[in-house]
Amino acid sequence: MSELDDSTSVRVRRYYQRTLSPGETVFDEGDPGDQLYIIQSGEVELVRETASKQRVVARLGPGDFFGELGVVLGERRNARAVAVNTTRVIALDRETLEAMCLEQPVIAIRMIRVLVSRLIEAERRLAALGVDDLMRPVVRSLLRLGVQGEAGLRIESKLAAIAEAAGLSMLEAHRALHQLLDRKLVILENDVLNVPDCEALNGFLEAAEAP
Repeated sequence: MSELDDSTSVRVRRYYQRTLSPGETVFDEGDPGDQLYIIQSGEVELVRETASKQRVVARLGPGDFFGELGVVLGERRNARAVAVNTTRVIALDRETLEAMCLEQPVIAIRMIRVLVSRLIEAERRLAALGVDDLMRPVVRSLLRLGVQGEAGLRIESKLAAIAEAAGLSMLEAHRALHQLLDRKLVILENDVLNVPDCEALNGFLEAAEAP
């Protein structure tokens, strides 16, 4: 392992090893995010399902960790983790991870470095995409998830659900939503998204998809 390896003298209180067969699922979308996984050998793909296709968002190998957002934030999984080949992982729960970071701050520093590098890579991918490429799937998601009311379309879904429906990462969906908010096509009121003019939003979608 690289990020959380045995070069530190930390005592791991509670963990378990798991050996996965090719194609076996580590966790699925919507599962509780109560453990972080470290790959000892083999490879794991993180996959998001959309209405039209399956999208591989990351492929990880020995030394990489995944599932950290669920452990830190306590949220459910927003992707499915699948073993590519015969893979061995270590699973740590939140209490164990926190204890390790307190006893050996170098572990927390290594994790932060990895997370920052992933964020930078995500930003680079975003820079390579046009804004409309992100906004189109988000608009379609909002139209599907919204409930019509007297004041327009009301979307109470969280960002994770919007991103999942759009087949995008949360960072990509967040960027697209900001563009829609800036253009006043979507309004945020009391932590709920509202579309005051569905015709305008549909018009944007039609214009963006026009050849």
